[in-house]
Amino acid sequence: MIDIGYFALCLTLVAAGCAIAFSLAGARLQQQSLIRSGENAALAYVALLTLAVAVLWHALFTHNFQVEFVAENSNRAMPTLYTVASLWGGQSGSLLFWGWLLSLYTAAVILFNRRRHRALMPYVVMTLCATGFFFIVLNLFAADPFKKMPFIPADGRGLNPLLQHPLMAIHPPLLYLGMVGMSVPFAFGIAALITRQLDSAWLLAARRWMLIPWTFLGGGLLLGGKWAYVELGWGGYWGWDPVENSSLIPWLAGTAFLHSIMIQERRGMLKVWNMVLVILTYCLCIFGTFLTRSGIVSSVHAFAKSNVGPFFVVFLGLAILGSAVLLLSRLGDLRAESRLESFISRETAFLLNNWILLGILFAVMWGTLFPVLSEAFTDEKITVGPPFFNQVNVPLALVLLFLTGAGPLFAWRRTSAQSLKRNFAMPIGVALPAALILLVAGVRDFYALVSLTLCVFVTTCLALEFHRGTVARQHSAGESYLQALYRLVSKSRRRYGGYLVHLAMVLLFLGFTGQAFTVEKEFVLHRGESIHISDYTVTFGDVIQSEDANMTVATAGIELSRKGEFLCTLLPARNFYKTQEQQTTEVSIYSSLREDFYLIMVGTSEDGSTKFQVYINPLVNCVWAGGILFVLAALWAMWPTARERKMAALERASVPQLPGFLFGSGSAPTHA
Repeated sequence: MIDIGYFALCLTLVAAGCAIAFSLAGARLQQQSLIRSGENAALAYVALLTLAVAVLWHALFTHNFQVEFVAENSNRAMPTLYTVASLWGGQSGSLLFWGWLLSLYTAAVILFNRRRHRALMPYVVMTLCATGFFFIVLNLFAADPFKKMPFIPADGRGLNPLLQHPLMAIHPPLLYLGMVGMSVPFAFGIAALITRQLDSAWLLAARRWMLIPWTFLGGGLLLGGKWAYVELGWGGYWGWDPVENSSLIPWLAGTAFLHSIMIQERRGMLKVWNMVLVILTYCLCIFGTFLTRSGIVSSVHAFAKSNVGPFFVVFLGLAILGSAVLLLSRLGDLRAESRLESFISRETAFLLNNWILLGILFAVMWGTLFPVLSEAFTDEKITVGPPFFNQVNVPLALVLLFLTGAGPLFAWRRTSAQSLKRNFAMPIGVALPAALILLVAGVRDFYALVSLTLCVFVTTCLALEFHRGTVARQHSAGESYLQALYRLVSKSRRRYGGYLVHLAMVLLFLGFTGQAFTVEKEFVLHRGESIHISDYTVTFGDVIQSEDANMTVATAGIELSRKGEFLCTLLPARNFYKTQEQQTTEVSIYSSLREDFYLIMVGTSEDGSTKFQVYINPLVNCVWAGGILFVLAALWAMWPTARERKMAALERASVPQLPGFLFGSGSAPTHA
């Protein structure tokens, strides 16, 4: 089976190479048969890589410890869920998984565009398969997942204990789906540059294919925060870790692109800028993958040092150089169709939004890379911690939050003074009294006060947008208010789905602001003792020991009450994984709408006492609620309306079915 997997990987390299060659030759020679052969070769590459992944999963489930990857990342005692997740728990398996997901994206792009974007498709397939070719090269020559050992150990080391959590079966695949999927809009951008078809067609395709990975990546980042919150035992969910940052950076670039393309669609402006953003997003995904797999950054979830770094440097250099040369050669075709007419306009708001997003992006990148650069040039490793990131990014993020609400209040082209007064009067009239109420309530932290006030401002702006649109439809269509609201949101999914995403950002900022009011306390208790913390009373019962084949567990029983009323029994624990000889913390959380009571068992002493640490985290559940709303709103925004589905069907029907899709025959023109 292992030999079959390795042979399938070798054939995958051949199939990807054929897809590149056939697609390029077919496009240049205007031979539809070659183009179809390129697509068929790409589908063969998908099938072969799927076989290779299936073989590696088979090795994991059958405990074939002669395979080095299996021995290092699994063992017999691991539950089935973590055996599945061990595929992406190690270096070579994760790279294979990266390439496999890219192949699935490639297949989806081919199948969804059988009759659309035919002039672009050869170059789209070529670009996607070139990226896939690179990752197959990595697996064959730098990180072989099928490498055999000269002996067969009795058992494996097992998955890293920190990764043995149910969220690790979901969080990494979502991040991969996000990072990998950014290759598709990049491929459409490169295809548009090569063919000089730089009208709205490529932009619409790129937008739809950007929304999908952007949603996956955003959801993956938030799930990663949840994993860190419940697994790492430090009371928080975002610590500006290098691996976290490497995923956040391309998400920020993708967010800037999704906002700025609206200006190009509406006014024909920012054509060069949008192309730069789509290239930047792709390159940052490759760069982030390089950071986490080369071993040059330290993180609880980075991979160990390996020899994949030079491969990434060469590939990334070629991607940047090739994209830059191609873009510079097409500047004449990317002239703007109109100019900025006024600084008080929606175009200006979108531009400022872009600059703020890129400002945060480069601040995060600088803070992430500075320790690496410092060590390289001075042999001295300097740590850049959360204070730097917070000091730089919090003010920028607050400006971004303001623009989230204020942007829709500006008109396209120019906004009159009368329109400004009319649109801003109510949001400001609601936000200023809210700020006074917060001051009276005791909020003295400057950034927290500004953030909460802006949350009120943005929520009012969004509510007004929904209300005005609903009333206008109610009057024009004669519908009830609720019916008009539903029809409005259903027929304008892109616009109002975007507003719902902005509302999700308000919830996220509320949750982030809650950190300013966190209460932290460390204490020691003997059995039967109690302690008062804020409104809570903690009573320590006992520590219970348990054991299974994978680990031993020490669990403390804690009764939690508030103002004399029993709330729940908390069960914080310490796990000891036998194979890895490593301890981890299992936190216990009492959660309410207002706050979380977050309890950690630090350890036990010989005198029978146990040390605990508590964090009371206000508003933290707004982060998780905002994450859920973000995903649902993004899905709503990208889901096609009935009109869009009808137009797509008409477009497909207007293009004749090209023969030979499966076997590469036929000679229909590529411009069909």
